[in-house]
Amino acid sequence: MAVRPGSTRPVPPTLPDVFFARDHPTAVVASQVRVGRWERVSRGAYVSADDITGRWDRTLAHIVAVHRRTAVPHWFSHESAALLWGLPVWQDAPATHLRQSTRPGPGQRSSVRRHVDPVPSIHRAVVNDLPVTSLALTAVDCARSLPVLDALVVADAALRAGADVEDMALLLDQAQGRAGVATARRVLAAADPGAESAPETATRYLLLAAGLPTPQTQVPVQTWQRTYWVDLGYPQWRVAVEYDGRTKYGGDAWFKEKRRLDAIVEAGWRVVRVTAEDLADPSRLVARVRHVLAAAQHPDRGSVRPFRAGATL
Repeated sequence: MAVRPGSTRPVPPTLPDVFFARDHPTAVVASQVRVGRWERVSRGAYVSADDITGRWDRTLAHIVAVHRRTAVPHWFSHESAALLWGLPVWQDAPATHLRQSTRPGPGQRSSVRRHVDPVPSIHRAVVNDLPVTSLALTAVDCARSLPVLDALVVADAALRAGADVEDMALLLDQAQGRAGVATARRVLAAADPGAESAPETATRYLLLAAGLPTPQTQVPVQTWQRTYWVDLGYPQWRVAVEYDGRTKYGGDAWFKEKRRLDAIVEAGWRVVRVTAEDLADPSRLVARVRHVLAAAQHPDRGSVRPFRAGATL
């Protein structure tokens, strides 16, 4: 569970401004929408089109709108709390989640999931002036309710942001016998703060799910240039697994990365590069890593075949 020196923690995002139709003349609202300056995020609530620049901006605007419309005490939870804390969410989160002590009234919108579940005072927090569950409770709620990969993405980032492992364990003990606790224990046992992005978590998850040895996160590699850090690796066999995003190599970054990769290979490491397309084809990715591990573990075995797509190892 290494954390690379100089790496940054998740930080809460800047929230977009939300405008309500009730606060403006009908003609003004219609004009702003017609010319494309405002976009609707829920009935009677709008956000400036200039503020919708990222994947989650519209979801965050919806959270702000729900907060301003909810009169009873509440705390945003689950994926909504994760987004407010700045944690990554693996898949789209169409519903806004909040926990409250009172039962919701009739006619509540399906886009809002209201959990009638009080939040202990120790796990109440405020982020960007919005009430949210603590990092620990957010991770536990997600681990109990989401698919394993989705939950692990949140749990990795929560640990990275400073969530306390003992707090999460205590929350699970207190929830013993309730739905999702057993799965949540497995998720949190596998969580690792060394993952610096959701795709890195997804790569590790696919290797673990396939039964491969547990890779170490943020592995230091000594080279003739300097010490480099690889996303995932098996130091005992000098095998590195690196996730590459499409936006990673702007400008001369590709040349610097080539020099880095050359130095790692020259230091005796085998490197498996992973892309989004690889994550969409798990069996092929696992086969590639398994093949490289076999070659690294048995370097003198001449019968190790080159990897071919679709081949059985």
